[in-house]
Amino acid sequence: NVVHNVVATPEFSVEPRRWCFPVAGCVSYRGYFNENRARSYALHLALRGDDVSVDGVPTYSTLGRLPDPVFGAMLAWRDTRLVGTIFHELAHERLYFPGDSALNEAFASVVEDEGVRRWLQQVGRAGEVAGYEASIARRKEFSALLLDARARLAQLYATKLTPEQMRIEKQREFGRLQYRYEVMRRERWQGYAGYDAWFARSLNNAHLAAVATYEDCVPGLRRLLQAAGGSLPEFYARVEA
Repeated sequence: NVVHNVVATPEFSVEPRRWCFPVAGCVSYRGYFNENRARSYALHLALRGDDVSVDGVPTYSTLGRLPDPVFGAMLAWRDTRLVGTIFHELAHERLYFPGDSALNEAFASVVEDEGVRRWLQQVGRAGEVAGYEASIARRKEFSALLLDARARLAQLYATKLTPEQMRIEKQREFGRLQYRYEVMRRERWQGYAGYDAWFARSLNNAHLAAVATYEDCVPGLRRLLQAAGGSLPEFYARVEA
């Protein structure tokens, strides 16, 4: 990973903290090229009482200000991941809204998914579209599971429980999330383990906030693409409007 993003929330909140920068505007994560510096800053926030996460990022967009990098390690990826990542980062060049991380990342994700589908068709690999759609469906179920847990936690944090009671109930919610994932993995995914690493850590609000940044706006944007009749130029115009 070439970048490490720090995401933080208050102990009893699902809303991520935001940091503001020139060009990019305000975003719900703080990025570092140096992992040690990222973890040092995350520790500072944790000691202050925040929930924090530090996640590696394999590449990034310069929003068209500079040529976007393609790192050597990316060339070892399966080609659908590489192509999808290029579509995702180029989407940030096409449209970017300073101060709205959720819309920016969801827009790029929708363009990525649609772009890979069309690319597979164009290069004569239409038979692989069904498998790609299956991976998208799993990601949607994974995201829905996390967003539901995030909503339940938001309801919990709105109560008037004492901090001690809140911490107990908070841990119960994360335990429920882990259990529901195990059931889904076993019964719906026939043991597919692609998300096991995500759950193999002590989860907190910040991990859920990081996923929400990429997924919250995706359903609405997918509907917008459908309303545009599948036309990407029309979709871009509607999102921009």
